Amino acid sequence: MNIEQAKAIPVARILEILNIQPARSTLKDSWYLSPIRDEKTASFHVHNERNVWFDFGEGIGGDSITLVQKILEFQGKGHSVSDSLKWLRNTMGGTVDYTPIQRSFVENKEPALVVNSVKPIRNIALIHYLQGRGIPLGVARKELKEVLFTNSNTDKSIFALGWRNEDDGCELRNPFFKGTAGAKTISFIRGSQPKPPGIHFFEGMMDYLSVISRRDGRALRDDTIVLNSVACMKDAIPYISNYGYSIAYSWLDNDDAGMKALHSLEHILKSEETIAHCPMNRLYQPHKDVNAWHMQRLNL
Repeated sequence: MNIEQAKAIPVARILEILNIQPARSTLKDSWYLSPIRDEKTASFHVHNERNVWFDFGEGIGGDSITLVQKILEFQGKGHSVSDSLKWLRNTMGGTVDYTPIQRSFVENKEPALVVNSVKPIRNIALIHYLQGRGIPLGVARKELKEVLFTNSNTDKSIFALGWRNEDDGCELRNPFFKGTAGAKTISFIRGSQPKPPGIHFFEGMMDYLSVISRRDGRALRDDTIVLNSVACMKDAIPYISNYGYSIAYSWLDNDDAGMKALHSLEHILKSEETIAHCPMNRLYQPHKDVNAWHMQRLNL
């Protein structure tokens, strides 16, 4: 078996041999629990038509050969290209030589957060927090609320800035706390122009509000997706697929996690052939993120 023959083997067939079934699937796409790390939510994407894979948790992807390499590495075995070709030759030739994927999930110990009230921002500590991040109160009030929530594990009530995500969860932030009440996913913000040509990607709400603040409070013409976590990048796919956007602007962090998110976004955009990608990182380098750059410009 040569390299071209190995690359032609369907990624889905390799996962099937490993007894890994898709969590959801269409003719074009399939989603699996990752075969190269432990996870609870399927974030391993296979593009069935192009026969390539991408792990959104790791920010890496490739073809059938690189998949087997990563699986062998995950199992603690030799994982060179030659090892991958040998595994594929033995497996596809009828001599199945593999170790079943074993996962050991860690129990989720996230505290259960219960929202008690949602009001306009008036808490002086939260206002000072916004000022310290360079976000005018008038800008913040367009997207954020003052939220009183309780940690049901400790019965402690806390004030935080909050905003809704697309699964009706509430993203919560104050100077000492970062969490989510309910389901965690992206937040989608409509632009000022109906059916705009562009879509912006921000890692966090403070980054988005930093750009709006630098525009003196004027909304972006194009639509916006605030990821709320780089792990939510996969949740953006239904919001851009076949919508008609022609350009995507990314405002992701200048760190390792930001680079993984950038690779994930580039993978998504490859499936949307009409969307050009414009990374905005050059604007706020060498700062870690948009808000850090904005704060520096304000001498904060």
